[in-house]
Amino acid sequence: MNNLVLQINAADNVLVALQDLSKGDVISHLDRTYKLVDDIPAKHKFFMQDMNAGEEVLMYGVLVGKVQFSVKLGERMSTENTKHAAEPFAYRPFDYQWEAPNVERFTDRKFNGYHRSDGKVGTANYWLFIPTVFCENRNLDIIKESLHSGLGYAVDDKYKSYTTKLVEALESGESINEVSFEPSKTPQAKRVFKNVDGIKFLNHSGGCGGTRQDSDTLSKLLSAYADHPNVGGITLLSLGCQHLQVADFKRDLLSRNPKFDKPLFVFEQQKTQSEEQLIQQAIKNTFEGLIAINEQERKPAGLDKLCVGVKCGGSDGFSGISANPAVGYCADLLVGLGAKVLSAEFPELCGVEQEMIDRSVDQATAEKFIKLMTEYDALAHQVGSGFYMNPSPGNIKDGLITDAIKSAGAARKAGSSPVVDVLDYTEPATKAGLSLVCTPGNDVEATTGKAASGATLILFTTGLGTPTGNPVCPTIKVATNSGLAMRMSDIIDIDTGAIIKGEKSINQMGEDILEYCIKVASGEEIPKAVQLNQDDFIPWKRGVSL
Repeated sequence: MNNLVLQINAADNVLVALQDLSKGDVISHLDRTYKLVDDIPAKHKFFMQDMNAGEEVLMYGVLVGKVQFSVKLGERMSTENTKHAAEPFAYRPFDYQWEAPNVERFTDRKFNGYHRSDGKVGTANYWLFIPTVFCENRNLDIIKESLHSGLGYAVDDKYKSYTTKLVEALESGESINEVSFEPSKTPQAKRVFKNVDGIKFLNHSGGCGGTRQDSDTLSKLLSAYADHPNVGGITLLSLGCQHLQVADFKRDLLSRNPKFDKPLFVFEQQKTQSEEQLIQQAIKNTFEGLIAINEQERKPAGLDKLCVGVKCGGSDGFSGISANPAVGYCADLLVGLGAKVLSAEFPELCGVEQEMIDRSVDQATAEKFIKLMTEYDALAHQVGSGFYMNPSPGNIKDGLITDAIKSAGAARKAGSSPVVDVLDYTEPATKAGLSLVCTPGNDVEATTGKAASGATLILFTTGLGTPTGNPVCPTIKVATNSGLAMRMSDIIDIDTGAIIKGEKSINQMGEDILEYCIKVASGEEIPKAVQLNQDDFIPWKRGVSL
């Protein structure tokens, strides 16, 4: 790789700066030279030729924008001179050919997971608390404090001791500026249940007060989490009068898995004598359930039992060059091994729809994708928005000028294998290979949806740093650049900056990522998001969310 610039696809008419470049620099690429007329920050792009208003800008070999006025060779692409544009899409018969990567290194590999009675294998063994309505969130918070502290699952609260020291300084008349922050030296409490990886809580703001459609969708989402391979048992708290009734939840749960057999304890507050009785009984029954699921132990399973979601968030101009294609190669390895891979974020497929349609295994799969994409985008336009408004200020600042640029880079994390299925929100993944899951691009709404479809690990790429995770699905953070990996080392697990520096190939990094996935799936490595209890959960209400 040229260590100054990169032309991602031979058809592209812009170059990506791999490091800061200055006005007047003469850049050589292949058999041409380019004199820069602007400063080009790392991750940004400059034009390879003079262009007139209306001419097409190509990146990743696809249309990503149109020039708004005349620009010069060596001029920096910006939100002023380039606006989003994408090719129209439609189903067409297409003979997509895919050759799986060499998987010999992983053919006989195993991970140690939790085998469920339905044949699925979890990468973790969690107890899950579910409220049917937001009214029960406070009760969940009280139970969480009790169980996390008492059973060894609480994160070391170094900030509590710091706050105590600030109060002491204030009361003694000392300057709080002299108070030093030090990580607590108190050893982590020993876990009572060695085979229970955590106790998780799905606090949410739904279940009542919204539309019945929202409650129905939430019921399917919560039942999907209860049925998740990483969940060993469930405690359900209900108020009693809300839209989402316990009977609705049980109906959806049995519809999803007629042979559901995990421990499930249900408490309805309006049928109890007091809040105290409700909480006490919920804790006692849960403790009994924890004793039961603690008897389960990790056992070997083939890599075909993995279901890995791929996600990007806090993306930058390197996302589509380093972390996303490396995760994409890992995804192709997994597909070659017979595993499931889930890619979502439909607003971030804007501009690459035709590629996904052409990769679909049959017409029905392609048309389901077209239907979900078209309806979603139309809903956004009804309220004066659209997929084209997806890039955030942080995305734009770091070189993702249009949604099509962002999407073309984001799509690379799904690899190049055929699309075997398209899933609406909360639909379970049932087919080996790559499935597309309809979710927003919003980080937490997307990861929430991926777990609902069955992801047992999530690979989450980021160029700017995103402190998020999922309650039941271990989330692995993959940095696009080494600067981020060093600066935010407390949340990053894997650094793909070696690709930008030319020290590793995309394929080598993809294999490294799969090796790390195997360790996480076996409980040998604990991702930073899990260590920090970054248990983010936001149900999608099917409104406009990009």
